[in-house]
Amino acid sequence: MSASSPLSVGFEGSSAYHTQPFFAVDCMKSLTAQRGALGALAILSLIWGFNWIVMKAVLAFVGPMTFSAMRYVFGTAVLFLVLILRGETLAPTPWRETLLIGLAQTTGFQVLVQFALISGGAGKTALLAYTMPFWVIPLAWALLGDRPAPRQWLWIVLAAGGLVLVLEPWHTQVGVTSALLALGGGVCWAIATVLSKRLFQRMSLSPLRLTAWQMLYGTAFIVVLALCLHERATQWSPQLIGALIYNGVLSSGVAWALWLFIVQRLPANVAGLASLITPLVGVLCAWVILHEQPDLAESVGIAVIGIALFGVLRPARALKEPAAAA
Repeated sequence: MSASSPLSVGFEGSSAYHTQPFFAVDCMKSLTAQRGALGALAILSLIWGFNWIVMKAVLAFVGPMTFSAMRYVFGTAVLFLVLILRGETLAPTPWRETLLIGLAQTTGFQVLVQFALISGGAGKTALLAYTMPFWVIPLAWALLGDRPAPRQWLWIVLAAGGLVLVLEPWHTQVGVTSALLALGGGVCWAIATVLSKRLFQRMSLSPLRLTAWQMLYGTAFIVVLALCLHERATQWSPQLIGALIYNGVLSSGVAWALWLFIVQRLPANVAGLASLITPLVGVLCAWVILHEQPDLAESVGIAVIGIALFGVLRPARALKEPAAAA
């Protein structure tokens, strides 16, 4: 039987026959995982983009820490219920890494952005918090070795320029304190993203289970803070109840599980840049719902970020098959 016979592929002949089928399977798996991550990103962007308006509006009825504690207690309960319904194990994930992720992703990010919303506008605060991707890039490079590809540097610079146009620092109305709090939230989120990616690289974990346990740890600290601050009395209303349901089930529960699903399947720097879709959705929601129409600079910035995101998320050219052995 000759080496070129179809029946001999994978058993005889050059090393190319050994590698090409497996290479093709790996490529198909990688493309499928990326498509799933991008689909999750689209859903996530809608949930989180609209939620910035919800979080701003609900502060008329409840203190920021009280609302954060309520939404994350609810969200944590929802996640563990979903784990039970799916038949997944409830065994804790590695506690040290999970605790650090929870302190950064749940406690740090939520506390800082919720206080930033008190004096800052929803759209601008969201955009400042979503400077997260630019903090992820050096952290992922240093801790994970995720060096951006040469073509990605162009899109990174373009996205940064678009973000500056949207923020309009030359006449922004966001106060210095609010801006620093929102930026701090972005740093916390970046740290959690890189730590989560490193944990996924070390071991096989369900994104849903890691989300549930990190949120449990982070929520415990938020509850303690809420009890210590003694905020004003909560005014129960249909709006507050609706906001709690939206945040508990979707924004705090499902969305964070989707985020770690994305982090698991995409390079950390790509996932971080892709998340810039969310504040753009928030700006558009504010435009449609609150009639906060972007000015010329913001409109141009949104378009520039959109182009940069297309460049970052555009599938790379098909990988070349490995050359046959001489």
